[in-house]
Amino acid sequence: MKDLKWKVGGAQGEGIDSTGEIFAITLNRMGYYLFAYRHFMSLIKGGHTNYKVRIASQPVHYHGDDLDILLAFDQRTIDENFHELKDGSILIYDSSKLKEAKIPDQGKKVNVCPIPIYDIAQQLGNSIMKNMVAAGASCAAVGLEPSVFHEVIEGIFQKKGENIINANKEAIKKGYDYYKENFNFKLELPEKTGKPNKNLFMTGNEGIGLGALTAGCRFLAAYPITPATEIMYNALAHFPRFGGKIIQAEDEIAACLMAIGGNYAGVRSMTSTSGPGLSLMMEALGLAGISETPLVIVDVQRGGPATGLPTKTEQSDLNEMIYGSHGEIPRIVITPTTAEEAFYYIQHAFNLAEKYQCPVIVGTDMFMGMSKKSISDLDFGKIKINRDEIISDEELQKIEKGMFKRYNLETKTGISPRSIPGQKNGRYVALGNEHEETGYEIEDPETRVKMMDKRMRKLKHFDPSEIGIYFSGEDQFDILLIGFGSTFAQIDEAYQELKEKGEKVAHLQVKVVYPFPRKIVGEQIQKAAKVFVVDHNATGQLRQLIQKEVGYHEKLTSILKYDGNPFSVREIVNGVLGKGVNA
Repeated sequence: MKDLKWKVGGAQGEGIDSTGEIFAITLNRMGYYLFAYRHFMSLIKGGHTNYKVRIASQPVHYHGDDLDILLAFDQRTIDENFHELKDGSILIYDSSKLKEAKIPDQGKKVNVCPIPIYDIAQQLGNSIMKNMVAAGASCAAVGLEPSVFHEVIEGIFQKKGENIINANKEAIKKGYDYYKENFNFKLELPEKTGKPNKNLFMTGNEGIGLGALTAGCRFLAAYPITPATEIMYNALAHFPRFGGKIIQAEDEIAACLMAIGGNYAGVRSMTSTSGPGLSLMMEALGLAGISETPLVIVDVQRGGPATGLPTKTEQSDLNEMIYGSHGEIPRIVITPTTAEEAFYYIQHAFNLAEKYQCPVIVGTDMFMGMSKKSISDLDFGKIKINRDEIISDEELQKIEKGMFKRYNLETKTGISPRSIPGQKNGRYVALGNEHEETGYEIEDPETRVKMMDKRMRKLKHFDPSEIGIYFSGEDQFDILLIGFGSTFAQIDEAYQELKEKGEKVAHLQVKVVYPFPRKIVGEQIQKAAKVFVVDHNATGQLRQLIQKEVGYHEKLTSILKYDGNPFSVREIVNGVLGKGVNA
């Protein structure tokens, strides 16, 4: 795959994201395939931030290990990111404030291009336009004309008038001209294979919000928490146009209870959070389980425990999503692998929650949730809305008054029809206490056992493979790579690299982690001599889950990472080849 990787870095609050967004949106509209990753600290201003864009000739799901162009607004950007630059790469830095940049001696041939970015912006009348000057210099470095940015600039500044639009266009041209006049280093962009102005450019959080709306969700209750807050913002932007309502709850406990209440009332409802918020929802999760109320929760995982690393990625909530809450209830935990899969899987989540009348947790993470990628198309009719087991008014009229058995024990599947409050002759007493068939509280041992058995047999007929499990490889292989969620992209590229090295390797990505797809996972592990489980946590939670559900303890080796940064392809390859993750 042909690609080019570009990164801009500097202090937070200095327009770094704006520079990255302008550059990325422009190239996406031109028909390139992009993946953009934001690295930032949990500070409003100060600290280091960077925005990396991978530009490719085909769809990509990861921002890449190395770097072709680094645009640095300060010395810290050079210090922390120079190691990614490869031979023949370009380093552009702002020489206005960084008079003598310290360039690390790492034995690389890097073309260094000092440009007085801040000074050029000030000469144009406003230093804030330095991001446009930088975008213009980047434009020249990859052989584009400044005019490619005009449509994006006009869209961003249309409400501020022609003078502001023209000033920003001039800033782009000044940066472009300075680079062209002073440097002759130029890198080639890959071939465009997408259709100009057709690709979506969205995050996993946006995919969740758009997918929920498409699924018929019309109520979201949430409390702001990084990195899940963007789901609420996306819902605020779109839900009201379709009759939807958004509530910023006082805390995550209230948000979860509101979502349960919305589903109880017959409206598809959800809540979104991250690990600390999910912890607070545990008692409410049990209420949804015992009352057999559909519930959809999105957990955008981040570095823990406690406040941990709020703006960094991790997959350490696996045990919490599967085992959280006291007592035992049926639940489904699904883990999409990409932003577009998040769009589809949240739709599956609503169907499953209503079909099995239980909580469904959709586990993503900061890497997927806040990274942006080019998506060529979304099929809005792919997932059909299926509102199973809501009893009709006609059926209720056939039942003797007061005798509707909301929790009917006679059902073989454990799933009994539910009525919506307001339906004549319906009955729905949503107790958190144990209850009998019509919903009244009980404590007798015999009914308790029957009710527990009824709830727990609901998922015996659920086949995790109906949502999907990814496998790539030949029938015979020696090495098997296993992961879940967003590690898909790096594992897939590591798989391709290992194949090129002559290894007999296969890749299995688990997309439903509970109930666990033990049959297909067991079959593939059985074929392998060595199995490497890629876990974005410190204790190997996926490996432990596989050992619990399938066995093969002696075959499984963990490749772990928990420093807050996404896996690199190199770390996975090194882990397989026995060189150590950080070799």
